[in-house]
Amino acid sequence: MPVPTSVETLLSSQNITYDLASTAFEGEDPLIWHQQHLRQQGAARSILLQDDIGRVQVVLGADRLLDLTAVNRHLNRELRAADASALQQFCEANQFQSVPALPQVAGLLTLVDEQLLERDSLLLDSGDDTQLIRVHGNEFQQILKDAVVCQLSAPLAPLEADDSDADDLAQIEGAISNFTQLRIRQRLEETLELPPLSDTAQRIIKLRVDPNADISDLAQIVETDPSLAAQVVSWAASPYYSAPGKIKSIHDAIVRVLGFDMVLNLALGLALGKTLHLPKDGPSGELPYWQQAVYMAATIEGLVTAIPRESRPSFGMAYLTGLLHNFGALIMAEVFPPYYAQFCRLSEANPHVTPQTIERHILNMSRDQIASKLMELWSMPEEVVTGLRHQSNPNYHGENAIYAKLVYLARMLLRQHNIGTGPCESIPDSLLDELQLTRAKAEATVANVIESSDDLEHIASALNQN
Repeated sequence: MPVPTSVETLLSSQNITYDLASTAFEGEDPLIWHQQHLRQQGAARSILLQDDIGRVQVVLGADRLLDLTAVNRHLNRELRAADASALQQFCEANQFQSVPALPQVAGLLTLVDEQLLERDSLLLDSGDDTQLIRVHGNEFQQILKDAVVCQLSAPLAPLEADDSDADDLAQIEGAISNFTQLRIRQRLEETLELPPLSDTAQRIIKLRVDPNADISDLAQIVETDPSLAAQVVSWAASPYYSAPGKIKSIHDAIVRVLGFDMVLNLALGLALGKTLHLPKDGPSGELPYWQQAVYMAATIEGLVTAIPRESRPSFGMAYLTGLLHNFGALIMAEVFPPYYAQFCRLSEANPHVTPQTIERHILNMSRDQIASKLMELWSMPEEVVTGLRHQSNPNYHGENAIYAKLVYLARMLLRQHNIGTGPCESIPDSLLDELQLTRAKAEATVANVIESSDDLEHIASALNQN
């Protein structure tokens, strides 16, 4: 397939010698393959930004993180990433599958990362997902006549380094120390203990470690919190669980529908969620906090059920880990609002980068680190602490690794259905083998969740109102 006409015209008009680097499509999802192929080849990609003044094109390496602050400082504007509908409209109008990594290919003001000029030859996104354009470095510089060349990115590799063995406490304290210089005054202990756990959450945590706890104990705690009680009953009565008859009480919800372990972990997840305020800001296109939590928990519920019975992890722990998987985002938004706002804008401008990588760029720590450390201080189960801490690392093999791997798998499955943020990535066979799942079962699980989206969103809407 030839490159888009406007790309061919631009190259020809400037007498640029180029080759097409075509690669046979591998995998099942063209979008996932294209994003990973750009990264693996070290190719240049294009990102479309916009504000009230208009659109701007940015060209940088696919192995770099776009520093949106640097772009806005250079142009004295307030640009942010174009939303999905605007990007689709732009590509359709210009007959692109993706925005070509060529300056002014659509007549836009273009910023080019100066790091690209250090390369002897470059591979460029052609605007056609099946091939790249290869040009010599001198030829590429010839195209930059009317572009703005400046420093506007950071390398991804150091930010993505495996930090499984990091000293989280020391790293967080170091980050807090840096924040002090930026007028963030709280010490680590104060930061992680504000606001305090609710009485309900503290009672449920104590109940969790009580070997003699029974249904009456749990029902009594839930019933003392009218909001929590209403949510549990609403959950049990939802069409998603298809419970026969009307749910008349918390005891009824536990015995007939959800079960003790499910209600215990659900109540704990909801109580912890109420401890912090839901962020009013968020990356464009990201689902509300509780909607993401419900989708994740439901997906993990299905994955655990699909694992052979003799190899299944604790259903309740896995479900709770999924429900709390994004708790770190709440902490970031609550404790460091200016930095969370910066994270949102960078996330929109770097859809090829994971949220944790962007957070390390801004804060020198990730949501996973601070959430797991907070859970540890709250005496939460080790399974949850580990699951949250290593959820972004499919290669983690420490104790309780299965909970982290389930969250990673569920997130990748949902991401392929445009739920969540970050890159779409192929799921390695090795991960499925470790969990004793087939790809067909994993995909069937997320398909069932998507089919039940109306029921799940009904549950999530009640939680969002809370």
